[in-house]
Amino acid sequence: MSARPGGPDHRWAGDDDREAAVRRVREAYAEGHIPYEELDGRLHRVLTATTRGELASALDPLPGQDAGTTSTITAAGGRIRRRGAWRVPRTLRIESPLARVHLDLSRAVIEHPVVDIEVHLGTGGATITVPRDAVVDLEDLRAGWRQPLHRARRRPRPGGPRIRVSGTMGTGRLTVRHAWW
Repeated sequence: MSARPGGPDHRWAGDDDREAAVRRVREAYAEGHIPYEELDGRLHRVLTATTRGELASALDPLPGQDAGTTSTITAAGGRIRRRGAWRVPRTLRIESPLARVHLDLSRAVIEHPVVDIEVHLGTGGATITVPRDAVVDLEDLRAGWRQPLHRARRRPRPGGPRIRVSGTMGTGRLTVRHAWW
């Protein structure tokens, strides 16, 4: 998705966004994906970034984090949480028999016009916060016990991403919310 004036890449980067970006750079260094010489420069760019677009360019391209592939998050229980300035892959798969899931895409970097989120949850519930201008499609989601909660925006702005949620939910409930900003 290309940047547009007033779009998500031009929003101010908050402290949470920078903190998440610093964590990602440090993890890439710890895993050996970037050399020490590059670590200092990337951290400087992250800490001085004022917009989400500047944060995204400081993180791009982090080896081992190709946004065009499928990413899978698996947990036996506990919490699965993504928030702040994280790069959303084209397809995200989440699997857990017991975990509670919270995905916040409102400040995330979404580079694809369509993002597929595939959930396979047992008893855990899930909350997904999408950008204000996103269009959400829940047609391919099979709910076992409780139907998903989502109130579609009356007039979505053109150019927003399409978020397609599919998969299976056991006894937990999926709640999809639109960000206020």
